[in-house]
Amino acid sequence: MAKQKIKVIREEMLQVAYNVAQEKNINQDDVFSAMEQALEKSARVKYGMERDIRVNINRENGDIKLESYLKVVKSYSEEEQAREILLEDAVKLKKDVKIEEYIIKELPPLELGRVAAQNAKGVIIQKVREADKLKQYEEYKDKIGEIAVGIVKRVEFGNYIVDLGKSEAIIKREELISRETFKNGDRVRAYIYEVKNDVKAYQVFLSRTHPQFLAKLFHQEVPEIDEGIIQVKTVARDPGSRAKISVFTQDSTIDPVGACVGMRGSRVQTVVNELQGEKIDIVTWSDNQATFLANALAPAEVSKIFLYEEKNKVEVVIPDEQLSLAIGRKGQNVKLASSLTNLEIDILTEEEESERRQIEFKEKSAILIDLLDVEDVIAQLLVTEGYVTIESIVSETSENLEKIEGFDSELANEIISRAKNSMEQKVEEDTKIVNEKIHDEDLKGLNGMTISMLALLAKDDIVNLNDFADLASYELIDKEEGIFRKLELDEDLVNQMIMDAREKSFS
Repeated sequence: MAKQKIKVIREEMLQVAYNVAQEKNINQDDVFSAMEQALEKSARVKYGMERDIRVNINRENGDIKLESYLKVVKSYSEEEQAREILLEDAVKLKKDVKIEEYIIKELPPLELGRVAAQNAKGVIIQKVREADKLKQYEEYKDKIGEIAVGIVKRVEFGNYIVDLGKSEAIIKREELISRETFKNGDRVRAYIYEVKNDVKAYQVFLSRTHPQFLAKLFHQEVPEIDEGIIQVKTVARDPGSRAKISVFTQDSTIDPVGACVGMRGSRVQTVVNELQGEKIDIVTWSDNQATFLANALAPAEVSKIFLYEEKNKVEVVIPDEQLSLAIGRKGQNVKLASSLTNLEIDILTEEEESERRQIEFKEKSAILIDLLDVEDVIAQLLVTEGYVTIESIVSETSENLEKIEGFDSELANEIISRAKNSMEQKVEEDTKIVNEKIHDEDLKGLNGMTISMLALLAKDDIVNLNDFADLASYELIDKEEGIFRKLELDEDLVNQMIMDAREKSFS
């Protein structure tokens, strides 16, 4: 009777294994392996948890074979003693046995009760879940960057669980557009931004706020983008409110912006509707940063652009009446433009820029007044003509200075003479500073290096070649804080000097 009962239970388990494998499209061996692990656990409970017990299930009839494995050792270890057998004892059981081999002893069959069978079923179910999760991961891991379409199944703590058919995905609250809600059964589209190999939690993560969700929607709505004729370059979003997208094509016969807008705005409107009315600015991308920036700030008009490449920063001059349009509500327009172009943007009105120019003009004039001992008018005329340093005056001819309105030969020569005297005096002062603080001949001998530069470096405690090599060009020529800001140096020259210094330093 007992044997019959065991047989029935074994057949039950066997059928469960086959059914689960077929239903979940999982390899039968994986299911049997899970069952064997469950039985091994039950066997260790009966014969000793510390023992190495292995179970083998006959795939045809469900017969269960229990075996105890003992590793042959020269001497017992403290931790594994229950799983070991001494060589002298092992040879009594198997004559030709060697160290590191195993002595296998068959154990009495397990009398499977309902509890053991239930435990086995539980393990199978768990393993099936894990196998199912692995299948889901393998299916979706290469789909990152695609749009998924699913049905809202339920809501958990404000997060939406979406049925994708073969898998469940999650849209976290922060990945939903503001004030956006869905009901159970609603169809939803979202961007797959992450897939995790996690058997205990959700694996597929969706977003409706991700910038690339907007890009992928245009891929679906604009055939020219899907075909690669038009490229989506960059995207910036304030989800649910406003977005900017830059597009580009090498085909001069195609208007990339017009193609994305569509006839009477049909294409862009479809995307807008999907994004809950999010306003979308479509601009033309350009490899010219100034042009691209001007496009990105639309609908505001740009008067001037001052680009500082090393600092990844730009100053934009806007007509006074365009300021609010350029900045946007709560700074939205300039923030999106900054994100779109990857530039830090400072907005100035034409009036503010004019005031700044006047201040710079006065500062440069004051320097010449002090160094040349001339009147305000003369200094201002020189600055107006571009003579903002003593060096620029010394290198000039009297004939060219005479061309300045109000200048004659006598005044021109006097200005040049005073500039030379001032320069000589400054060279003496600079030389003294350099001799006191800089003793690195490699730095002194760097191609393009002058006494004026060395003196400025010394004042900033840059006293050797390694110190100079560690600098970036903007640290030297930035108009506000650069060490060489008063020298009006060419950026290419400074960059070359830094590269030469690094080459010498490393060698």
